Amino acid sequence: MGKANQRVIVVGAGIGGLTSAALLAKRGYEVIVYDLAIVAGGCASTFKRRGFTFDVGATQVAGLESGGIHDRIFRELEIDIPEATYCDPACAVFLPNEKEPINVWRDRDQWKLERQRQFPNSEPFWQFLEDLFWRSWRFQGRDPILPPRHPWDLWQLIKALRIDILATVPYTFSTVGDALRGFGLTADLRLRTFLNLQLKLYSQVNAEETALLYAATALAVSQSPLGLFHLKGSMQVLSDRLVASIERDCGKVFMQHQVTEIQKSATTGKVRVKVTNLRSKETWWDEADHVVTNVTVNNFVELLGDQIPQGYAHRVKNLKPASVAFVVYLGVDRAAIPENCPPHLQFLEAYSESNPHSLFVSVSKEGDGRAPAGKATIIASEFTDAEVWYGDEDYQSLKQRFTERAIAQLSEYFHLNEQTLIHVDAATPQTFVRYTGRDRGIVGGVGMRVSTFGPFGFANRTPIKNIWLVGDSTHPGEGTAGVSYSALTVVRQITNRA
Repeated sequence: MGKANQRVIVVGAGIGGLTSAALLAKRGYEVIVYDLAIVAGGCASTFKRRGFTFDVGATQVAGLESGGIHDRIFRELEIDIPEATYCDPACAVFLPNEKEPINVWRDRDQWKLERQRQFPNSEPFWQFLEDLFWRSWRFQGRDPILPPRHPWDLWQLIKALRIDILATVPYTFSTVGDALRGFGLTADLRLRTFLNLQLKLYSQVNAEETALLYAATALAVSQSPLGLFHLKGSMQVLSDRLVASIERDCGKVFMQHQVTEIQKSATTGKVRVKVTNLRSKETWWDEADHVVTNVTVNNFVELLGDQIPQGYAHRVKNLKPASVAFVVYLGVDRAAIPENCPPHLQFLEAYSESNPHSLFVSVSKEGDGRAPAGKATIIASEFTDAEVWYGDEDYQSLKQRFTERAIAQLSEYFHLNEQTLIHVDAATPQTFVRYTGRDRGIVGGVGMRVSTFGPFGFANRTPIKNIWLVGDSTHPGEGTAGVSYSALTVVRQITNRA
């Protein structure tokens, strides 16, 4: 059967799903996307209030540089790369009781000087991470498929291997905690705390648990020739351009359409999905040659029900809890923003390995399309325990308490008062469930522990033929760059009919 006759249903209009759909439509497949939300983009979408545009979850993008994953995909789709500026510093990290931040500069030499000043005697550790990064990055650039679940996948992996990657093999089972011990840095509380804060954003877990090979890349993407980007307009620009590409190539995107079940026919080999139009309440079954699911691995198991192999379901059930977040969205007068404020900041309230209370903060720039002239947006998120939000405490009281605590912590840096604070909104894990459908409101992917990263992670190729998984539960993890890479992998697998 030629690709022109092949139909693909994509479940979920997050960046991973939209990228899969756009690439498949461009390559001649008949593509249809279903998503329960009002606007496309998933956790990288936006909403508007009183003239302010707020990025829902993701606030920065990697992979827009020449040769980066977004650059590669947008070139193939023949659509313009979104206008963006580098985040420099990528983040300013404030440790407890410290007025001067640790600035994660884009320039490699500047960052080297910064970390040597901030963390004396740690440079051999950083040089070790950088060496692992470059070896891993060159390997990743050759498009290996991890983890391989088919002879074709294995062949792509073998083709990507070079002698230099073999030096990383001994560290396959190592964590950042192991590396800190190896370099005699376990007593450096400031360094460990800094690593915990940064890695939590990327790997969903702290330094002690994060797979070393994942961390080597996550901690290096901020530096030249790579970098993190601040999009002009909003994060919505990414999904809007992908939707336009899908529709240009005769694909269809249906919002407010929820898929509640996926079934594989034992006789025809076709896959069908149960769809409900959330506006009309009409329900029907739609059939395709392939179904690409842009959902969490937890949601994936739920959609497949009894069809999923018990070993797969058992593994998902036994995963450690994924991250959920509370997010506060502030519309403020520009006077609330200190001079030379970085685009991203992290604040830690107190040193605590067991329950660190930290905020990750994104601040809009003048003229970037997120706020009226003379105004700005501040978005602050904190990881929280899901059990708190599904327990006995009154939901509205809990939401109010978290909001007030976040604003109080932000007020220590920003000039927040009755005159400068114009609008306040907040999202809880329950909010993310309602608007994204993600299990328990998960905002990141599967934690990048050794047991769930790379060769041990969840594959795009699922145990059921012609049903695929993309997004932050799969290699290489969360973020728009990670989920776009997973989408490119699935498209390669489908188009090669492997």
